[in-house]
Amino acid sequence: MIRTITKRGLRLVGRNFAVIALLFPAAVMAVDIERQDVRDFVDTLATSHGLDRTYLQSVLADGKTIQKILDAISRPAEKTKPWYEYRAIFITEERIEAGVQFWSEHESRLARISAETGVPEQIIAAIIGVETYYGRIRGNFRVLDALTTLGFDYPPRGKFFRSELEQLFLLAQEETLDVSTLTGSYAGAMGPPQFIPSSYRRYAVDGDGDGIRDLIDNWDDILASVANYFVANGWRPDQPVAAAGVTEMEIDVPAGRTKFKPDETVASLSNRGLSFEAELDASTPAKLIRLEGENGPEYWAGFHNFYVITRYNRSTMYALAVFQLAEALAQERLAATIDAPDVAHRHTP
Repeated sequence: MIRTITKRGLRLVGRNFAVIALLFPAAVMAVDIERQDVRDFVDTLATSHGLDRTYLQSVLADGKTIQKILDAISRPAEKTKPWYEYRAIFITEERIEAGVQFWSEHESRLARISAETGVPEQIIAAIIGVETYYGRIRGNFRVLDALTTLGFDYPPRGKFFRSELEQLFLLAQEETLDVSTLTGSYAGAMGPPQFIPSSYRRYAVDGDGDGIRDLIDNWDDILASVANYFVANGWRPDQPVAAAGVTEMEIDVPAGRTKFKPDETVASLSNRGLSFEAELDASTPAKLIRLEGENGPEYWAGFHNFYVITRYNRSTMYALAVFQLAEALAQERLAATIDAPDVAHRHTP
């Protein structure tokens, strides 16, 4: 039997497809350069920075809105996992071992950069270790797609990511980069240090004096730029980062928006019942950190340099993971040095 579909039936079918499209958005869609917000963006860059309008339209037309990116930004690990699960991602024997090897491979670079900036070698190495597993996992999204997706189709932070897209075009012009080939994270962060475009423009330095700031492949530039990020945000050489705390009773931390800057002192934390080891004056600014450990609350005292690490990524758990990985790298490297045979006493049979 052949059934015919009436006009009313066609309308119902059309409506059903529309509903399905809303419930299950396409995984990948081309950017519509005729959208008003896209046209306004092009107008702003052409007017404010003198960028070629045809070039901008051509590049943006090649951009893709990717559902996977929207899914990823809605559930970052820092917001969905308790501390003990988050820590387990980064503080592993494998990552520590790989970090010691990475440190050895870049020993002269790290030593020189640390001496020049005051940022410890292990902190620089740990940043690369947490961000990209020492450059092994850099992200495989095109930066263009990440920033167009989030800039035009993620209303909660659209303004921020459109600004980063603007910075990407300016960065490409300054450093002679091909916008269409750069890859990185779902949030548009690039290279082993995972700098977003604005950070790349602001903090990247030419570590080897070749006149180019290359945070994709040049390790002199990469490591020097990580250190410069910390220096620019106020790193204090030879000052502590954090100290594990012990208390006989639970200490409450005010609920609400997390503030990362130290808002108490060593003395006030002590008066609240937190004990920790740190050779600091009683008036030294400090921050009470309470995280969800596997067997109950875990307490830390964070100091100014801990706050500086949060400038790299606005997360207490991120900063503590970097600190703990750095400590583990330094301990493992020291142990390897002590255990290594004295070369002077070796002999060939």
